[in-house]
Amino acid sequence: MNKGLWAFAQQWYARPEVEAACMALQAAGGNVCLVLCAAWLGLRGVAWQTERAQALAGLANDWHSDVIAPLRSVRSQWKGLAAEDAAVAQWREQVKALELETERELLMRLEALAQWPESATSSLEAWLASSLEGIDTDTAQALFETL
Repeated sequence: MNKGLWAFAQQWYARPEVEAACMALQAAGGNVCLVLCAAWLGLRGVAWQTERAQALAGLANDWHSDVIAPLRSVRSQWKGLAAEDAAVAQWREQVKALELETERELLMRLEALAQWPESATSSLEAWLASSLEGIDTDTAQALFETL
């Protein structure tokens, strides 16, 4: 198997244009970890199948709503207060670090689920399209162009 999903995500997310597109996706309600997993699978040549995409989306969406979203909500709620209170600012940074850890854990779980063989043909567009269902066209198009 090629580079793991976490290493792939770190490398891609370090590109400024990808980070900006992922932030726009996140603001639009998209699941960045699912999209990064889709890109990873597509670039590795793993064949897209409905059942595979549904399994990944189920895992990613449940983990996001149960684990990541509550942390992100607290971090967002504390943003204004953190500017005025050093203790809250420190706690907010700790929540941010925990949020990143939960995203890393999700990527590891997605990778463990996605142990499918590579094929000779790329299905990057199919993987990305399925991971962007429900996202507005402009946001999805911007993400396609950066990846």
